[in-house]
Amino acid sequence: MTGTTEPAAGRPLSGITVVSIEQAVAAPFATRQLADLGARVIKVERPDGGDFARRYDTTVHGESSYFVWLNRSKESLTLDVKSPHGREILGELLADADVFVQNLGPGAAARLGLDPGSLAERYPALIPCTISGYGTTGPWADRKAYDLLVQCQTGLVSLTGTAEEAARVGVSIADIAAGMYAYTGILTALFTRATTGVARAVEVSLFEALAEWMNQPAYYTRYGGTQPPRIGTQHATIAPYGAYTAADGKQILLSVQNEREWRALCDHFLERPDLVDDPRFATGSARVAHRDELNSIIAERFRRAGSGELARRLDELAVANAGVNDVPDFLDHPALAGRGRWHEVGTPGGPIQALQPPVDLSGTEARMEPVPALGEHSERILTAQGRSAADIAKLRADRVI
Repeated sequence: MTGTTEPAAGRPLSGITVVSIEQAVAAPFATRQLADLGARVIKVERPDGGDFARRYDTTVHGESSYFVWLNRSKESLTLDVKSPHGREILGELLADADVFVQNLGPGAAARLGLDPGSLAERYPALIPCTISGYGTTGPWADRKAYDLLVQCQTGLVSLTGTAEEAARVGVSIADIAAGMYAYTGILTALFTRATTGVARAVEVSLFEALAEWMNQPAYYTRYGGTQPPRIGTQHATIAPYGAYTAADGKQILLSVQNEREWRALCDHFLERPDLVDDPRFATGSARVAHRDELNSIIAERFRRAGSGELARRLDELAVANAGVNDVPDFLDHPALAGRGRWHEVGTPGGPIQALQPPVDLSGTEARMEPVPALGEHSERILTAQGRSAADIAKLRADRVI
């Protein structure tokens, strides 16, 4: 594996040190984004296998697709934090750190003395970030939470899929939401510390992060009396907005969100100007109420032409549309290639192509450095802490690292 995990000077978080006892998706996603901005991230992993996301699959040169996505540019330190020597080493690292992130199981942080209150007493300048399933207080504080469980509990699964069958969202959306809020919360806490001198704790739960994203259907349900229907690629509250099948069997999703687009669709695409003022379709609410009739008219038009011709015509009319891509289509997307978004990153099994972070900051480049092997940086980190080669060998023999 080539490259270095030392943060380059000049990036926004250069000089910031993050220690993270992290696993799975939410916490690693938050800390990887801090690493993208130049922070030094020390990932503390169990000596007996490390972050269990390392073993979710073996598809990327023998590494997990989840792990290589979430853990580039980090340093891996194996450490048994339950052992006295392990806690001593962790304490030394926290004394020099700016941020501590953990998503341990319910109650584990408190048992280890790593809860925000205990940390504030020992390290008043440290920003602790806790990522939990349902919060650290309340009736569900002790309950385990994985992504799909939270998708179910927030009602998201009930909105996803077809009328016949519900479905999970195809990515770890609850974890991603929590990781994003943890990341922004940490940035806010760093800003607050820099401007006021006060280090504030950050707490995010998977449930509450995804609950925020459920607000629109929640309002619709509370004040409309029924929840939005589950209708596949169609939009629950806007019509026409969904995928239709062309004569060549390919699907195109089109979206009409204003009256100009509706008139253009009727006059020049459907060639049915009479539909513009038809009472069944004259307003957005009417189109939703008569969705099935409208879909039949649009579907008949799609059956008369190939997907390329239909897409070109919709583009000419400035009606938003998109081919329904599969993942290979996405990998070859011209918008990614044309903007140079793919970059080579090292992994223990060999180089991979990784997407650059979506936020560009002028005058700086995102950090795109290797994904660490388990414990790859243990010796270097401990040497920097003042331990001799003999000390490190004994720690290894005692399975502390």
